[in-house]
Amino acid sequence: MAAVKSMNDLFVHTLKDIYYAEKLIYRSLPKMAKQAASPELKQAFEKHREETEGQIGRLEQIFELCEVAARGVRCEAMDGIIAEAKDIMEEVEDAEVRDAGMLAAAQTVEHYEISRYGTMIAWATQLGMTDAAKLLQQTLDEEKKTDKLLSELAVKRVNQTAA
Repeated sequence: MAAVKSMNDLFVHTLKDIYYAEKLIYRSLPKMAKQAASPELKQAFEKHREETEGQIGRLEQIFELCEVAARGVRCEAMDGIIAEAKDIMEEVEDAEVRDAGMLAAAQTVEHYEISRYGTMIAWATQLGMTDAAKLLQQTLDEEKKTDKLLSELAVKRVNQTAA
């Protein structure tokens, strides 16, 4: 981590962290959609990829507001979550069980993002970055909606089919 001397530095570092994470998620979702046996899960992954593209765009707007180049810093937490999802895709032979595992991994991603965006909204607000806070709130709302969709899909279909 680069030297963080102020709350603004911490905000920018975290912005770079979530930017890296979102780009990694964006690259990973097509693989997950391809592996999904459930048409509803496949559709959820495809829809979230489209949303993620917009989220990346909003993060780039925030970089502009901060007058900082849009560049990510390695997010080891997201690297680990995505590595676990890849393990599930490679190691779980039963398609329905694999779907349940991938859905769980996707929810882990969502929960990480919800945590990050909530924190960043609080920091942006504290720093007087009203426009950044609004952009982050849009993304947080999308992440919560995706998490709710995944939860409903797990309970109503995917987990039951896997069992």
